[in-house]
Amino acid sequence: MYYIDPHCHMISRTTDDYEQMARNGCVAVSEPAFWAGWDRSSVEGFRDYYRHLTEFEPNRAAQYSIQHYTWMCINAKEADDRAMARDVISIIPEFLDRPNVLGIGEIGLNKNTKNEVLTFLDQLDLAARFDQSVLVHTPHLADKYRGTRMTLDMIADDSRIDPGRVLIDHVEEHTIRLALDAGCWAGMTLYPTTKCTPERAADLVETYGPERLLVDTSGDWGPSKPGNIPNFICEMRRRGHSESVILKIVYENLIEFFSQSQNWNFTPPDTIGIGLEV
Repeated sequence: MYYIDPHCHMISRTTDDYEQMARNGCVAVSEPAFWAGWDRSSVEGFRDYYRHLTEFEPNRAAQYSIQHYTWMCINAKEADDRAMARDVISIIPEFLDRPNVLGIGEIGLNKNTKNEVLTFLDQLDLAARFDQSVLVHTPHLADKYRGTRMTLDMIADDSRIDPGRVLIDHVEEHTIRLALDAGCWAGMTLYPTTKCTPERAADLVETYGPERLLVDTSGDWGPSKPGNIPNFICEMRRRGHSESVILKIVYENLIEFFSQSQNWNFTPPDTIGIGLEV
């Protein structure tokens, strides 16, 4: 089954991951801007990173017939430094017309601080002014519910933002309804132990249905599995769900959401070939 991973930080992955993803049916990936594992010291560090996401990474993915898309932002873990955040946000418009950029993300909150809120609002304003879709990071478990409520309230307060163009990612059992009731899309991140395992994600599909639900792997510097979407597919099949429902969550919903971005120029796999010969 073809699938798209809507949130995978390929800069932190080896080329072997691309090969295995292609063998498993991955045809496209979107890579939000995120933390580099340490706080960057200058705006030029971010500019080089954005060039990596828009110039180098698409070519690396293309070697395995995977179409690569990305998002621009200053990530929540670095958003507390207001001086740095303002400088970084000022250069983001330089990259929004790059052919693989889908919008602003992953913006959000980390520890729910006042400075993180101000940086989130600045980037939400950027998305509104440049007519961009938005991908939102929600905090880790201790602050997730409060941070998700704060995030959704800020989105609702900005009448320029269409919630149907917002993906609230890393939802769990206690936050998924908040995102869906707000009219946003909800991403279930398939981590080995935290966030959502494939089994927990299948539980959520059975509770809330497949509409506006996505699965992703994050695939970042920590313990994570870029191959977890096929594990979710297998779990859904084991439970007897139809191929059409599974395909909707791992492929069709992604196309529907991403099609709202002006730079979404996805070529279906039946016209490009898929994966590698085995």
